[in-house]
Amino acid sequence: VQLQASGGGLVQAGAFLTLSCAASGRTFSSYDMGWFRQAPGKERESVARIRWTGGSYYADSVKGRFTISRDNAKKTVYLQMNSLKPEDTAVYYCARYDGNRRSVDYWGPGTLVTVSS
Repeated sequence: VQLQASGGGLVQAGAFLTLSCAASGRTFSSYDMGWFRQAPGKERESVARIRWTGGSYYADSVKGRFTISRDNAKKTVYLQMNSLKPEDTAVYYCARYDGNRRSVDYWGPGTLVTVSS
């Protein structure tokens, strides 16, 4: 399985960005997918997760601003990020949860999002 994220960039506070993550493999629809981020000097944290059933979960810091979605036909998961803040600056990683849906078994290489104030 390979995950390739795209869509990062430099934006001003208040702007929006949409990240995309294209996955290889035949059974994308059966797996939970997630977005994580790692800011400079900080640990990687979960941002959002979407279940194979479509249910979604968000970190409190992004709830109401970010939306995770998936297109199983395109084997792609998205992260729509609105009202971006400087504290959202981080490398964002796409991830696939394993079949037990307890931990991540595949990571994408990351895409940098920089939000200027």
